[in-house]
Amino acid sequence: MHARNYWGKTLTTIILTIGGILVALPFIWMILSSFKDEKEVLSIPPTLIPKHPTFHHYIELFQNLNFGTYFTNTLIIVVFSMFGLLLNTMAGYGFGKFHFKAKEFWFIIVLMTMMIPGQVSMIPTYLILNKMALTNTMAGIVLPGLVAAFNIFLIRQFMETIPDDLIEAARLDGAGEFYIFFRLIIPLSKPILAVQIILTFIGAWNSFLWPLIVANDESLYTLSVGLSLLQDENVTNYGLQMAGAAFMVIPILIIFIIFQKYIVEGFNFTGIK
Repeated sequence: MHARNYWGKTLTTIILTIGGILVALPFIWMILSSFKDEKEVLSIPPTLIPKHPTFHHYIELFQNLNFGTYFTNTLIIVVFSMFGLLLNTMAGYGFGKFHFKAKEFWFIIVLMTMMIPGQVSMIPTYLILNKMALTNTMAGIVLPGLVAAFNIFLIRQFMETIPDDLIEAARLDGAGEFYIFFRLIIPLSKPILAVQIILTFIGAWNSFLWPLIVANDESLYTLSVGLSLLQDENVTNYGLQMAGAAFMVIPILIIFIIFQKYIVEGFNFTGIK
């Protein structure tokens, strides 16, 4: 029996290892190719490890192709998205722990917005921003993404697991609502907030379609938009394209590796399998 379990676990480990290598191979190839010169990228037979590693492509991205501006714009979107996550957390806490008139009705309205594809709401959102003279501005890019119904829903579901007696005890001790939220609710919500931070970061870091629609000025483009321009303008320079793609992917991989345990823990808390 023990021998059967041992070989079963060994076989499972081997299959998972092979599957992991197959999934990771394109990313490994992309990262290693970003350090190859133009001739080696196209060499036949192909090489996995660069013979003469170079940072030329990364230097060119920031010196000649304006990736520094794209990076700054993307960071601005990430920062404001995190502020939006704070607003979503407050809304989820309000729906989960406060009682007010028509609360269920408004929560249903929030859920209904999740059923509408984002592409459908882009036109009316663009027209509203145009009336407010916010098109082709960073504010126009950032504002529509501050509030997300999915974030509010997840946080509200987590808030339902926090005992009401705990909050009432804090109020009886004289704690104000903001004190309770920042000193009691936020620490208790670390698992779900970790998940939300990761998902929000990924969404903001990869923002492409909305900045492309709203921004006409290249100084407002994000990394994703800049990468698409890079692929159009440097069709045959595959090393440069690999460097741009690696620069986009590596931060997300690092964030995921660091916080992956919180993703599983947060999903278990919210009942998502």
